[in-house]
Amino acid sequence: MTTSLLSFLILSFLVVAFAGNFNQDFDITWGDGRAKILENGQLLTLCLDKNSGSGFRSKNQYLFGKIDLKIKLVFGNSAGTVTTYYLSSIGSSHDEIDFEFLGNLSGDPYILHTNIFTQGKGNREQQFYLWFDPTKDFHTYSILWNPQSIIFSVDGTPIRQFKNMEASGIPYPKAQPMWIYSSLWNADDWATRGGLVKTDWAQAPFIASYRNYNVQACVWSSTSSSCGSNNSTTNSWLSESLDSTGQSRIKWVQNNYMIYNYCTDTKRFPQGFPPECSLN
Repeated sequence: MTTSLLSFLILSFLVVAFAGNFNQDFDITWGDGRAKILENGQLLTLCLDKNSGSGFRSKNQYLFGKIDLKIKLVFGNSAGTVTTYYLSSIGSSHDEIDFEFLGNLSGDPYILHTNIFTQGKGNREQQFYLWFDPTKDFHTYSILWNPQSIIFSVDGTPIRQFKNMEASGIPYPKAQPMWIYSSLWNADDWATRGGLVKTDWAQAPFIASYRNYNVQACVWSSTSSSCGSNNSTTNSWLSESLDSTGQSRIKWVQNNYMIYNYCTDTKRFPQGFPPECSLN
C-alpha cells in the first residue's frame, strides 16, 4: 500500500466490525413488499414471482472490507433464477465484486458465477460447482477486499483470488467506495444452459434467505477520524492474504469444481488472454 493511500484511508474512514440487525444496516430497495426482514432483524428473505423479484442494499458504502453473509438458496427447480450478492460502486466506470448463483433444474447443481469489474470493465468470469447442496441449509459466502487482493470464499474455503497488479498496469478497485447488494431476479434468457431452460412459474414464489452477516470494513465518510487502529486483531483483514494452506485450498477447488475460467477460453480471446491471466 502506498503512503498516500494509507494516509487517505486514515483521514477518511472509520473501521467498523459488526454482526447485527438487517433493519439497522440494510435497506430493502425494490420488490414492492416481496423482500421481508423477520425475526427482529435476524433473517431477511427475498422473493421472486412472475411479476417481480426483489433486492436490498447496505446503508453504508465501504472502501475495503471483509464481508460474510449466510445464504440459503432457492430450493427445487430454480432454473432461470439468479440470486446475487455483490459489492458495487455506481457510474459507467464503476468497480464491482460479484457472487451470482445461477439456478438449475431440480437435481442439477447450482453454478456459482464470480466476476470482478475495474473502472467499468468486467469480463473476468470464473464459474464453479459447489461441493454441497446450497438449498438445504445456510452457507457462508465471503468477500475479502483489501489493498493487496480480493479473495472469494465459501464456508471459509477460498475459491478465487484477484491480486493487486497495478505495478503491471492492471487496474485494481481501490478508489471507489462500494455498497453491499443482493437480489433475486428472473434471468431465464441466459441463466440456465444459456437460456435454453426457462423459469417454471408454476414453482413460484421462489425464496432466498439470509442471516448471520458479519462486516469488518472501512465506512466511507468525509468526517470520520480513522480507518486504522492499534488493534491488529480487529483490523488484521486489511493486510490479510492467503497462506500456504489457503493456496492449497484454492487449487483443490479449482482442480475439482471450477467449470469455467476466462483465462483459459481461447475461443473468447483468440488474440491472447488478458494480461492478468499470466500474473494472477
